[in-house]
Amino acid sequence: MKTLDEMLHLELLTPEQHQQIGAWVAQADSPEAILKMPAALWQAVERASAVMGIDQDLQRPPSLDADDIICR
Repeated sequence: MKTLDEMLHLELLTPEQHQQIGAWVAQADSPEAILKMPAALWQAVERASAVMGIDQDLQRPPSLDADDIICR
């Protein structure tokens, strides 16, 4: 929901889309159920995700930079 809230805040989703998507996700009992969301809502999420660069972030390999690892 945090990502959906950010999409709303950035005006990438309308308040109605935000409410409908949030309600769909809340009632879904599995990832498969979420995937059955109506096409118009998926398209809204996809457009907002593209603007936010979410897909690019998910495709970026994890940073394994040793300087960022804290050993104790």
